[in-house]
This record gives sequence, structure tokens and C-alpha cells, in this order.
Amino acid sequence: MTTDKSRVEGEGSYSGTKDYNDRTAKFIKDGKVDKAAKDAAHAVDSSEAAQLKQAEEKGKAGDPRNMDKKH
Repeated sequence: MTTDKSRVEGEGSYSGTKDYNDRTAKFIKDGKVDKAAKDAAHAVDSSEAAQLKQAEEKGKAGDPRNMDKKH
């Protein structure tokens, strides 16, 4: 029998996916979606709108952490 620490998952992370799915389901079940959506809408119309737009553009550019840069 393998333990979680010794399990090699390769390119896809089954445990990471399960954790994400579990936390997402809990977020929905706890009724937090509407509040999060309202908070996001307020943030877009706030003083941090420019920062949010810059972060969105950086994310859409594909490599927000500059991990593809050759050193």
C-alpha cells in the first residue's frame, strides 16, 4: 500500500484536483458565491480597478510568473 507522500502523480495532480473540487463544492454549499460576485463587482468599480485590470492583462499574457524565461 502506498502512502500519500510516496505517491508520484506526474503531470496531473489527482490530490490537488480533489482538494480544489472539495473546496469549490464547500464554497458553493456554504452559499458564498453571491457575496463573492458582489464583492468582485464592487472591486471592479473601486480604486483598485486599475490594479485588477493590470493583473488580468498579465494573466491573459500567459506567463504571469515569468517561468518561461530562459536563465
